[in-house]
Amino acid sequence: MRELVYYVAVSIDGFIADTAGGFEAFMVGGDHDAVVLQEYADALPAHAHAALGTLPPRTRFDTVVMGWNTLLPALDAGIASPYPHLRQVVASRRGRTVDPAISLVRDPLACVRDLKAADGLDVWLCGGGELAGALLPEIDRLVLKRHPVVLGAGIPLFGRVDVEATRFTPTRLRPFESGVVVEEHVRRSGR
Repeated sequence: MRELVYYVAVSIDGFIADTAGGFEAFMVGGDHDAVVLQEYADALPAHAHAALGTLPPRTRFDTVVMGWNTLLPALDAGIASPYPHLRQVVASRRGRTVDPAISLVRDPLACVRDLKAADGLDVWLCGGGELAGALLPEIDRLVLKRHPVVLGAGIPLFGRVDVEATRFTPTRLRPFESGVVVEEHVRRSGR
């Protein structure tokens, strides 16, 4: 069965973006790039692959799920379909106009359950925090790129939604000279 993997950059104090939704405080380069460019290259947008002269390996993810506010920076930059190498699913409570390559869903929990039951590679939960909070019952694995910065406020890792205590087991912790620590956790059985 496919897993839902929440792979995201996060601050020391648990924010995935600042109060305006920006993520400029997160480091864009360093020795942790090996993880990003090799192990999680499927999670790079098409314009990043074009700039690097690489192709998505299509070995880890075949689907990306994100909230509307996570898609918005790409749209603002004129990128209508940031991950054309993946099936793109955007959760929104409102009707929106999106590129035909993007599926717009109003019930992300039901959608993710259907995706996980289907054949394929893992499903990447790209963000945002509120969506991650809503999808917590279905998140199987956390891969957190914890950056050495304190934001003090912003968008929390699991939004500002009430969630039940959910236990994960740390499986791997990789500190890098850049100060970034890549943490991997899997959901404990028994949910």
